[in-house]
Amino acid sequence: MEKQRSSTHLRSGRILAVCFCFYSLAEIGNAAAPIHLSQSDGVRIGKRIWQNECNGTVAGLTSWNSGEDFASLGIGHFIWYPNGMRGPFEESFPKFLDFAHERNITVPVWLNQATACPWNSRAEFLNAQNSAQMRELRQFLAHTVDLQAQFLVARLQQSLAKMLKQMHGSEAGSGAAREFSNSAAAILRRRVQNSPPERHEVRWLPGWLNRVRTYNET
Repeated sequence: MEKQRSSTHLRSGRILAVCFCFYSLAEIGNAAAPIHLSQSDGVRIGKRIWQNECNGTVAGLTSWNSGEDFASLGIGHFIWYPNGMRGPFEESFPKFLDFAHERNITVPVWLNQATACPWNSRAEFLNAQNSAQMRELRQFLAHTVDLQAQFLVARLQQSLAKMLKQMHGSEAGSGAAREFSNSAAAILRRRVQNSPPERHEVRWLPGWLNRVRTYNET
C-alpha cells in the first residue's frame, strides 16, 4: 500500500497547472513540437494559472500546506524543502531559480545565497509572513509570473512525447486538451483514493476537479 501511495501521491497543484499549460500548447500549435512562448502568451497562461491556483493574489504565491514538510511557491506550487528535509516529491523551486538565472533574470540576493528553504517548519513560515524576506519573495514571484509559465511549459515538454504516446486523441486542438483534462481528473481521483485516510483529501477533490474542467473550457 505504501508503494502505491507514493507512486500516485502526485502534487495536485502541478497537475492542475500542467493541465492548462497542455491546453495552451495545443491551442498555440502542435503540442509535441518545441514551443517558445511569447511574453504575451506567457503572461496570459501565467495569469490564468495564478488565478486558479492562488486566487490571483500575491499572498497566494507563498504557501505551506498543513501536514506538509515544505513550502509551495509560485503559480505552479514549486516545492522548496528546508535544510535536511526531503520527501517523495521532487524539489522544483531551486530548478526554477536556475531557469531564471539562465535567462538573466534578477533574483533577490538572499535567494541566490540560500541552499535550502530558510523556514524550517510551517509554524516558522507562518510567523514570517510579514518579514522582509517573505515580502521580497512574493514580489519576485509576482513579477515573474510569465517566466513561471515558461518554466512549467519547459518542464511539460520534457515528458510530453511520452504523455502523448499514452493518449488516443490528436496531438493538438481541443480534443487533446479534453483528453488530457480527463486523464488529470482520473489521476486526482486515484490520488485521493490512495492517500492516507487521516489527511481527508476527499474534501479537496471537488475543487480540484472543477479547476481541471475550467482549464478544458478555456
